[in-house]
Amino acid sequence: MTLAFLLHQTVCGAIAAAGFGVLFNIGFRSLPWCAVSGALALAVRTYCLDGLGWNLEAASFGAALIVGAAVQVLRARTDISQNALDVVGCIPMVPGSFAAKAILGMFALTSTNTLDASETLITAVQFTLRVTFTVGAIGTGLAIPTLLLRVRVTR
Repeated sequence: MTLAFLLHQTVCGAIAAAGFGVLFNIGFRSLPWCAVSGALALAVRTYCLDGLGWNLEAASFGAALIVGAAVQVLRARTDISQNALDVVGCIPMVPGSFAAKAILGMFALTSTNTLDASETLITAVQFTLRVTFTVGAIGTGLAIPTLLLRVRVTR
């Protein structure tokens, strides 16, 4: 892994997260926090994938865990919902390419003259499982810091 590739992934994560912040109607003043969240997510995931040799699911879990903890710690400095900032930062980690391949594989199975249907089904199911486990890992990684670092209100 080169530093240029890590920097490229970080910048792309920042741009994507800021774009999703715009889609979620997050205020203009808070968009830099969205960009930081996305940059952190993709930087950590890229380092875990290429630097440590983790698989996609584990790297996505680790990155979501770090982003969730960072958002919890910086909660007082931002004026947006911490859940929105978590989600906006982690959306760029959703494996869209795998999801598209899974859907296209399922569509290929519905055609009348499918060549090697069993291989197509196995490939489509593999991509579906990777997407499912990755999204589940992201959700779990975001939930753990929220549950552990939640401010407890005493009554």
